[in-house]
Amino acid sequence: MTLAPFVADPARSGDTAVFDELESAVRLYCRRFPAVFTTARGSTLCAEDGREFLDFFCGAGALNYGHNDPRIIARLVDYLTSGGLLHGLDLHTAAKREFLRVLREVVLAPRGLDHRVQFCGPTGTDAVEAALKLARKATGRRTVVAFSGGFHGMSRGSLAVTGSRAGGVGPHDTVFLPYADGPAGEFDSVALLARQLDDPSSGLPLPAAVIVESVQMDGGVHPAPARWLRDLRELTAARGIVLICDEIQAGCGRTGRFFGFEAAGIVPDLITLSKSLGGAGLPISVVLIRPDLDVWSPGEHTGTFRGNQLAFVAGAAALELWRDNEFLDRLARNADRLSRFGRQVAATGTPVRGTGMVLGVEVGPDRADAVQRYCFDHGLIVETCGRTGGVVKVTPPLTIEPDDLDRGLTILLAALS
Repeated sequence: MTLAPFVADPARSGDTAVFDELESAVRLYCRRFPAVFTTARGSTLCAEDGREFLDFFCGAGALNYGHNDPRIIARLVDYLTSGGLLHGLDLHTAAKREFLRVLREVVLAPRGLDHRVQFCGPTGTDAVEAALKLARKATGRRTVVAFSGGFHGMSRGSLAVTGSRAGGVGPHDTVFLPYADGPAGEFDSVALLARQLDDPSSGLPLPAAVIVESVQMDGGVHPAPARWLRDLRELTAARGIVLICDEIQAGCGRTGRFFGFEAAGIVPDLITLSKSLGGAGLPISVVLIRPDLDVWSPGEHTGTFRGNQLAFVAGAAALELWRDNEFLDRLARNADRLSRFGRQVAATGTPVRGTGMVLGVEVGPDRADAVQRYCFDHGLIVETCGRTGGVVKVTPPLTIEPDDLDRGLTILLAALS
């Protein structure tokens, strides 16, 4: 039997009945952005009814390189038409070898990182689960220190170290401290942690790990001050506590550097990566492991989809962009343009935070929803985030054309005004 190629049925244009009839009530983004999308390229999403939208949401951070980058898609097409292996568990494959080679040459070696690479299940929460499990195994301890406002995933272990209590999961073996900055202002939580660890009656045992985001993205776009991250690294290293940096949203260039923690000049023990690591939005997640902490026994942490061959191919192609001076120059120019926009908005008295290619505009929950709706109605997709959903999160593709960036920011400014 020969299957016909996929073609959207014009007679069904705009029809959402099957979604309403069959999909769970848990669906979210389709409610915020009510359109049936068909194609995409770069920073543009196209809907079935002919509308076009600039995408400043980027798949919640999974599309840092935009939609269907032709350089990445060409690699995927070549691999598919060559009959390349599509499922490989943790077998040796040519696609994985190429991904590891490029990861070492482009990301690890230039930053002096000798970390080992663990491929986990396909999503970021799988990497967080593996990192927590490994830290506990390596230290023989259970307690993990996490931070208010943090978000690390939707599975049980990840939820236990996430600030919100989604899914009714309690903070099992987790102690929460205030983040370096947040709605209540700056706080020296590293000094508080040191004081608790020095006090034998504080109730806090020596933790196995501290897990931290270099930028709290879902928590409202709060970048950690470099000095605070350095203090945290110094404290954890001195006391034998594993430092886990969750770079799932902040990594792969969102902050202007490949890793968000690079600005602080630190080296974490474990680093979780996912989202844009897959190059074209394809699912992949890894833990980068300091070699002496790689204490896994063979098969101790497995996963059916820890060998996503297409993500290896697309991810390697995306990583190679970091050798391209044109890509790096555009990233720097776009980040500068976004920073200037942030200062323009801040001058009106609206709180703005950000770094690199992410801005958080604090407007309050009711107004954030209105801004998001206005933007959608005028052809721009933006996300909201923060404790109460009151922050407009602006995350254009790193590769966006300057004219598209200007056009999207003009729509956003009108919405904010």
